[in-house]
Amino acid sequence: MQELIGDSARGSEWALVRLRVDGDKIVDADAPGVAEDLRGLSLLEAAAVGGETLPVDALANALAPAVRARPDPARVAVAMSGGVDSAVTLLRAGPGAVGVTLRLWLDPHGPDSDRACCSPSAVIEARRACHKLGLPHVTLDRRQEFRRAVVTTFVRGYGRGDTPNPCVRCNGGFRIGAARLATGHYARIVERDGRLLLARALDEQKDQSYMLARLEPRLLSRVWFPLGDQRKEETRLEAARAGLAAARRPESQEACFLAGGDYRSFLARNGLESQSGPLVDTGGAVIGMHSGHWAFTPGQRRGLGIAAPEPLYALETDARTNTVVIGPRAALARTQVSARGRLFVPAVRVEAKLRYRSPAVPAAVEPTPRGFRLALDEPAYGVARGQAAVLYDGDVVVGSGLVTSSATV
Repeated sequence: MQELIGDSARGSEWALVRLRVDGDKIVDADAPGVAEDLRGLSLLEAAAVGGETLPVDALANALAPAVRARPDPARVAVAMSGGVDSAVTLLRAGPGAVGVTLRLWLDPHGPDSDRACCSPSAVIEARRACHKLGLPHVTLDRRQEFRRAVVTTFVRGYGRGDTPNPCVRCNGGFRIGAARLATGHYARIVERDGRLLLARALDEQKDQSYMLARLEPRLLSRVWFPLGDQRKEETRLEAARAGLAAARRPESQEACFLAGGDYRSFLARNGLESQSGPLVDTGGAVIGMHSGHWAFTPGQRRGLGIAAPEPLYALETDARTNTVVIGPRAALARTQVSARGRLFVPAVRVEAKLRYRSPAVPAAVEPTPRGFRLALDEPAYGVARGQAAVLYDGDVVVGSGLVTSSATV
């Protein structure tokens, strides 16, 4: 016999739920404000029970550490963010779906935490979408794991002079016996030479294959992206026809843990101290001062504070000497890029995408012991250490890594 306790508070309001569980069955429950008698239900069945917001949130908190389920080939775990994409994915997953939301760490000093995909309000909206369809929803608290694996790595990367992309590291785990995981990402899975590989989505403006490119191909047989073959407008229409509140919900920000704040302010609050250092030109002459190398990234134009007859850009940073090199845009050009990662299939010619919002560049690729080297057909600008280098053959992802160095040859 096991006792599970969960609570939830908002302002001066508070709710408490107590459950006594034998194996996977609830044998007794003290859960005022929950819509159904929980006795006799499995933990997963209890996760589908609605009611008043705070009591249901308290119930979810009680269930989260203990909920397990035997494997079921018809069960689909749906990653729920509270937004329209995951809500429509839930619709597509059918009656065997289980919504799963990870509660992740947010900067408590961020100005707009409610828009983050992992905020408390987003968790509540995700749960409501599941309960509206009579489906269970599980909330897993991964705040500390996320802070260690993603946020700390983000801060340390900038401290080294890199430009890390936190979204390519975000992940989580759970055990609810599902045969597949479905997410609302805009990407596709295709077969190439007898194996499954990630591919771009139909909607080029929403394509998220760049962010997902580090996903191991061996896992793709258990992953499903239902929205990869449609456009965002179709997704919103589908949600509206189903009467889902998420149909009108605005987009969440990309780096959720910033909670709507500026990343430089976040870094300053989380361990990177302001320290005066030189701004130098490409010849090494000091032409100004800055307050921290970590506030600059290759290709940055704003915030240099230098008057010049032509636009100047941050070219590179040196964490050891706290130096920022600046110069004209032409000096940003890079034709050789090395990355730590792997080729998923043999490739000689690829299109290399070196930043999420930058176009892919045709390139020759050569494997190296720890990754690959690219010779770009035309210069790329603003290539930064720590950013993802994703390689495409047509629409198919054939390799992925993190940029370690770049040069002009």
